[in-house]
Amino acid sequence: MKTLAISVLCALAATAALAKLPPLSDEAKAKAAEAAAKTAWSGKVDAWQLCKAQDQVAASYFKAAKAQGKEAKPPAATPACADPGPFAYVPPEAKPPAAPVAPSPPGKMP
Repeated sequence: MKTLAISVLCALAATAALAKLPPLSDEAKAKAAEAAAKTAWSGKVDAWQLCKAQDQVAASYFKAAKAQGKEAKPPAATPACADPGPFAYVPPEAKPPAAPVAPSPPGKMP
């Protein structure tokens, strides 16, 4: 019961602390966007490495089964492992500020 109460209090304190943070500056938003892009790329690299490791294990299994004279089912068709390549972040183009609207010339109003 104590741990539940402490957990609830910590969650409330964290929520209150986050609510008081100021909005992010443009530079901070750019850094956050780059970090998100790098995290997504890291996930793709991890998936690629896992795919390659699975291919190696499957090849080893089929080789060992063939050497022992066992009959193994043919491997299921899977998509090829896609190498994500090196990390390259291209920041989105900054939008130019909107042009100010010119005031209407003085004169007759319709």
